[in-house]
Amino acid sequence: MIDSSAFLAFAAELLGPRGLTQDPDLLQPWLTDWRGRYTGRTLALASPASVAEVAALVRLCAAHGVPIVPQGGNSGMSGGATPDDTGAALLLSLRRMNAITRMDSAAREVTCEAGVVLQVLHSAAEAEGLRFPLTLGGKGSATIGGLISTNAGGTQVLRHGSMRAQVLGLQAVLADGSMFDTLTPLKKDNRGFDLKQLLIGSEGTLGIVTAATLRLVPALAARQVLWIGLPSIGAARELLLLAERLAGEVLEGFEVLPAHSLQAVLAHVPGTRSPLAGEHAWYALVELASGKEGADRLPVMAQDLLEQGFEADLIEDATIAANDTQAEQFWTLREEISASERAIGPAMQHDIAVPVARMADFIAEAVPLTEARFPGTSAIAFGHLGDGNVHYHVIAPAGSERAAWEAGEGKHISAFVHDLVTRWGGTISAEHGIGQLKADELVRLADPVHLAVLQAVKQALDPLGILNPGKLLPAGIAGRSVLAPASADL
Repeated sequence: MIDSSAFLAFAAELLGPRGLTQDPDLLQPWLTDWRGRYTGRTLALASPASVAEVAALVRLCAAHGVPIVPQGGNSGMSGGATPDDTGAALLLSLRRMNAITRMDSAAREVTCEAGVVLQVLHSAAEAEGLRFPLTLGGKGSATIGGLISTNAGGTQVLRHGSMRAQVLGLQAVLADGSMFDTLTPLKKDNRGFDLKQLLIGSEGTLGIVTAATLRLVPALAARQVLWIGLPSIGAARELLLLAERLAGEVLEGFEVLPAHSLQAVLAHVPGTRSPLAGEHAWYALVELASGKEGADRLPVMAQDLLEQGFEADLIEDATIAANDTQAEQFWTLREEISASERAIGPAMQHDIAVPVARMADFIAEAVPLTEARFPGTSAIAFGHLGDGNVHYHVIAPAGSERAAWEAGEGKHISAFVHDLVTRWGGTISAEHGIGQLKADELVRLADPVHLAVLQAVKQALDPLGILNPGKLLPAGIAGRSVLAPASADL
């Protein structure tokens, strides 16, 4: 039995008045996830100011059996940073730990604490003539710790990779309060398992990320941002192949969205307008980007892409951003899709991936199948076609009540979509993590060996099960084998 009053007294002494609060007004904004699907309760909100305080707090939680729910910017899409409704867990915010502790322009490296906001890191890198090559719509609130914990993707994965590819070194506090520190980056290190990679994407279930050393790349000297109207998702796939042949490594991003998504943004985001005069079934947002070397080739590449795309009947209409301001306006149309779709009404959102070469065919098959199986719904796919990852939203029939629809037909829709993705050899979580949203579906659909390894690692690193319980793996399943013993007759 947890003595919460004794625990809170010790925690208050450790963290001080700025580091621990039970004020309901201060807690309220952090108890509901970004999508508004999960709301929980908590013992208190802890906001340590240093890794030493995090370590001491984790040791205290372990001694008292208090579960910990780590939280960054609370901008996740899978409920991974929201406590359950028991009120037994401590909500651990890393937002006070927001220092950029080292910037090495020559080595193109930056070391920062977990609470640094992505947009702040962008600005700091730009001030040194560099850039951090990962961005997403929630860059104004997403924190580095959260991005690492979920292995976030974003719109530049095609060229630069996901968050995993940006992490050169890592610091984290483990479940017993010990500190794992590999902040010093090494090009080669063969001392066994790469433990930092194990922590990346573990959603706070194996350790609490407190700092990281990240790679930077040269600042852009030139970019060409194209907005293209297309007749079909199949044409988008052919255009992607053409862009890869013509542009190679300067192809920074290739995003697709259907007409429905564009109309949603235009209706819900003031000041936005369509870059093209007519309407098209699909749109592609393509960015070519370069440092100083090769910058003069970008306009020619962009023109060649459009000319050859028109000649092959892949493109119906297109425009090139005249300046950076217009380029950012194009990107706003892409980045505001999720918020705009949410404003329309209830929807089941799926973050899925299939092999890149099959994604266009998957979309072409899945959309009519879903809408036929669930009459009155609208299936919308948009996102990172070049990565084989799209956000597949199924919007409820008009007039649906959110909670009832999500708990009823919505669950059947998600199971249908996940089954379909699995048959296509894909994944139910490409970049948003499992959280609590998809934990049961992971158990239902995962390969038994994969699931057993996840359980074994969780049991080894967090035997008390205090780190983010119920996320990634459902509560109570960690440590329970799903594999039958091997036959002695083999």
